[in-house]
Amino acid sequence: MNKTASSNPLQRDIKTIVNAGLVRRHAAERRFRWYGLIAVTLGLAFVVLMFGNIISKGYPAFWQTYIQVPIQFDPAVIDPEGKRDSQALQSADYAALVRTGMRRMFPAVEGRMELRALYGLVSSAGALDLQKRVLQNPDLIGTEQTIWLLASANVDTLIKGNIDRSLDETLRPIKDDQIGWVDRLQSAGQIEKQFNTILFNSGDSREPEQAGIRGALMGSFYTLLVTFLLSFPIGVATAVYLEEFAPKNRWTDLIEVNINNLAAVPSIVFGLLGLAVFINFFGLPRSAPLVGGLVLSLMTLPVIIIAGRAALTSVPPSIREAALGIGASKLQMVGHHVLPLAMPGMLTGSIIGMARALGESAPLLMIGMVAFIVDVPKGLTDPATVLPVQIYLWSDLPERAFVERTSAAIMVLLAFMIVMNGLAIILRKRFERRW
Repeated sequence: MNKTASSNPLQRDIKTIVNAGLVRRHAAERRFRWYGLIAVTLGLAFVVLMFGNIISKGYPAFWQTYIQVPIQFDPAVIDPEGKRDSQALQSADYAALVRTGMRRMFPAVEGRMELRALYGLVSSAGALDLQKRVLQNPDLIGTEQTIWLLASANVDTLIKGNIDRSLDETLRPIKDDQIGWVDRLQSAGQIEKQFNTILFNSGDSREPEQAGIRGALMGSFYTLLVTFLLSFPIGVATAVYLEEFAPKNRWTDLIEVNINNLAAVPSIVFGLLGLAVFINFFGLPRSAPLVGGLVLSLMTLPVIIIAGRAALTSVPPSIREAALGIGASKLQMVGHHVLPLAMPGMLTGSIIGMARALGESAPLLMIGMVAFIVDVPKGLTDPATVLPVQIYLWSDLPERAFVERTSAAIMVLLAFMIVMNGLAIILRKRFERRW
């Protein structure tokens, strides 16, 4: 009786201690879940804030302001001899036609400075547009047409509401007279915003309204093409040899350690290597997609090799044993059974490595791909730049209109990277085998 009575208080004390410990553990688990939820929420909030900031600044760049101008295709200016010679048509003073059309819309404007400000409402690309129209259709000569011409960057910025009209005239890039003329044109329906095809059809330019990303897009395409053609077959072959055929000794261990270390080397080091080897030693052209692809191949190879070896390791040993058991050689076993099953993982790693290469700018800066390139590259050895470098160049320019184009180029780059990563996920899910 006394023993039972003495044991009950002890049991009650143990139960109390255990319950108190459970309460503390459950409270700690709840706090940990809240910490994780807060961390995820903050991370998503910062991502949404970043994307929202980029989209809000870059979306207006997909629209460009145009001014409707009456153009008299005067034969005395375009083709005074009347021979319709292509050389004469190409060298005609089309800017004079734009100036005449602007004076016809505002006949009261006089004085050299006032007329210069008036002509500044239209971009210098307006004369090139008229030249292109006449060369395509010489029958325009002698007629009068109402044509939408590209407005200057200042007019475009004003129409999009990015210039404070309340500031003093000396603090604005556009003058009071020009604002008045723009308001008159807008009230008359002679100003409108159209989809900005120039952004996707033109190369770089010092004039913001004429700047496009086509040159950078083609440079990125050629650079990634060289990168893929070099890094994928070499990376896959290296992964297969190291995982399936190479003997396990100190030399292969040294190679594996170096491959893992190369995957963590800063990208600018590969740029210095490319500058020293491919340009200074081999004499390859600077600022060319060929050299850029070679440099990015060196940077991407370790990633592809590591991903390839992981994909080969994931293939069950029973596949190898079954292939060898029915009389296949080791080469047949790898080529016919193991490699096809590991290829989805290899492709996934390759695409992720290519996406990383697409966003790199530091190694390409070292080989001269930071140059100002107006023409769209047409081959692997033509001077070119890439999207990350184009973004870097535009972000350093003072004009307000380049802020929009910088954000728009970032949106295009992010879209490509999202597509490439999405493709990697689709390939993995599509070809994934379960054993």
